[in-house]
Amino acid sequence: MSSEPLKLALLQEFDHGSVAANLAAIDRGVHRVASEGAQLVLLQELHNGPYPCQSEDTKVFDRAEPIPGPSTERIGSLAKELDLVIVASLFERRATGLYHNTAVVFDRSIEICGIYRKMHIPDDPGFYEKFYFTPGDLGFTPIQTSVGCLGVLLCWDQWYPEAARLMALAGAEILLYPTAIGWDPADDSLERHRQLEAWTTVQRGHAIANGIPVAACNRIGIETLPDHTQGIRFWGSSFVAGPQGEMLAQAGVDQPEIVLADVDLRRSEKVRRIWPFLRDRRIDAYSDLLKRYRD
Repeated sequence: MSSEPLKLALLQEFDHGSVAANLAAIDRGVHRVASEGAQLVLLQELHNGPYPCQSEDTKVFDRAEPIPGPSTERIGSLAKELDLVIVASLFERRATGLYHNTAVVFDRSIEICGIYRKMHIPDDPGFYEKFYFTPGDLGFTPIQTSVGCLGVLLCWDQWYPEAARLMALAGAEILLYPTAIGWDPADDSLERHRQLEAWTTVQRGHAIANGIPVAACNRIGIETLPDHTQGIRFWGSSFVAGPQGEMLAQAGVDQPEIVLADVDLRRSEKVRRIWPFLRDRRIDAYSDLLKRYRD
């Protein structure tokens, strides 16, 4: 592990209207953060277009693409050109009728270093992901890169302590969450505050409970459907937290923004020595976690 802090960049963006325009925005952002010394870049969930799951529409499957494919070639070329590790997020067409919500990692190369397929799939008003995505089948396996062992998870996964814990137990040195989450525009200010605070708090809790840093990159902007439904107001607020949950950097709620943070992965050793949560786990008493509910 390097003795120097890891410079992490999050690219918080809105939908620019087309795959080409979104990839062009990513290209500009990645070049900018590379010039500022970034080593690891985290992109938001499903960054190639608008969030696709506000309704159930079979035409939306046309947006999916194979992995590897055109987008992985474009982003991998950036990783190679700029000597970066990049975590991307794509609507994967795995086979006819089989689709996933998939994160793709590039390690300073056009070649794919590893992938993670989203395990927890929501099905809520405005977030009808079960219609589109097959649950992941790769488990909670970190991806080893030149900057560290990355525990890559996706959006809805960020609410589950089990996912964070399993990544940490498998050796992840940092948790990374490409994200697309926002408010119903009808939510009042108090409800918006509660939801945003819950979102940041639960992930900072994962950092604390596992003694490792956490980063989440969310999108911004109001996205509506052609039938003029209210849509979703994505709340941005992309952030990086340290291994004691301390906030290292955070974006605002409504503007494109680049978040840069120096993350000292070595601090996890010190934190886990004073807070030895992994040592004190009662693995002999947790069998009920494998039940849906304890009646």
